[in-house]
Amino acid sequence: MARTTRKAGEDRQDIYTEVTERIIREVEGGVIPWVRPWKDGVGQDGLPVNAASGRRYSGINLLLLWMSASGHGYSTSRWLTYRQAAEVGGQVRRGERGTMVVYAATYTPRDEVERSNESGEEPRSIPFLKRFVVFNVDQIDGLSDRMRHGEQVADAPGIARNGDLDRFVAATGADMRFGGSEAYYSRSGDYIQMPPPEAFGSAQDLFTVQAHELAHWAGAAHRLNREFGARFGDTAYMREELVAEIAAAQLSAVMGVPPVLRHAAYVQHWLSLLREDRHAIFNAARHASAAVDFLLNRARANEGAGCVQPDMAVAA
Repeated sequence: MARTTRKAGEDRQDIYTEVTERIIREVEGGVIPWVRPWKDGVGQDGLPVNAASGRRYSGINLLLLWMSASGHGYSTSRWLTYRQAAEVGGQVRRGERGTMVVYAATYTPRDEVERSNESGEEPRSIPFLKRFVVFNVDQIDGLSDRMRHGEQVADAPGIARNGDLDRFVAATGADMRFGGSEAYYSRSGDYIQMPPPEAFGSAQDLFTVQAHELAHWAGAAHRLNREFGARFGDTAYMREELVAEIAAAQLSAVMGVPPVLRHAAYVQHWLSLLREDRHAIFNAARHASAAVDFLLNRARANEGAGCVQPDMAVAA
C-alpha cells in the first residue's frame, strides 16, 4: 500500500508540473492557450467535447485539448478514448499519438482507515489527479458523420449574430451599465460598467469585454463566492484576472466570437504566477469553467440566449 500511495503522490506532482511547464512554454513562445489557440478555419467549433457522450470538457482539460487541436491542426475539437472509438466502430490509425487529459480522484490511506475504525470518524481521503489519453476524431478512421461532426446547428457557433450576443448578456441577469471610458465590475454596487457600445469596433469586440466582466460578476460572494484580489497587481488580483480571461475565451467559443487578449501587459504577471505555483493554472481553469457553467445556466433559465447549446454537460 505504501508503494501505491507514493506512486499516486508522485504522479499527482508530475501532472501538475508537466502541465504547468507546458503552458509556460506556450506562453513564452507567444501562444496564449486560452486566447484563440487555433488558426482560421481550424477547431472553431466551440468547446472541446467527448464525441461519444456529447459532454464537454472543462477546467485544465479544456486548455490541454485546445492546445492539442491547435498544434496539430485538427479540424474539430471532438475527442474519444481508444475504447470509445472501438465501441462505435472506429479505429485509431496506427502511429497516432493521443492527448493527455486528467480527472480528479481520491484515495484513502490505510492508516486513515485504521484511525476511522478506531475513532468512528469518517476517514480523510486524499485527492489526486489521474491521467488518461483521448484521440481527436481526425485521428480515427471508420467513424460516422454524426460521430465526427456531431449535430449541426445552423449559425452556431459560426460567426455570432449581434442579437444573439445581446440576448445572451441580457439573459444572464447582470446589471450592465454603459457610459464613461472604463470597463469594470463594481463589487460594492454589484453592477458592470461598460463604455458605450459605439466605443467598440464591433459587437464582437464589445462581447469579449462583457464576457470578461461577466466572469468577475459571476464570482461575487452571493453567486460563486470566488475570492477577489484586493489591490491592482497583487497575486490574488492576477489570479482573478486569469480566471476572467479564461472564462471569457470559453464564452467567446460558445458564442462564436474569436477571443482576444485584452491585457497583453499581464502576460509576464501570468508567467510569474505559473512559475511560483504549479496549481495556479489548474485552479484558474477550474474556476473559469465554473463561471461559464453558471452564466450559461442563468442564460438558459431566462430563455434569452438563442445560440447557446442546450446540452453541454461536463465530460467525466
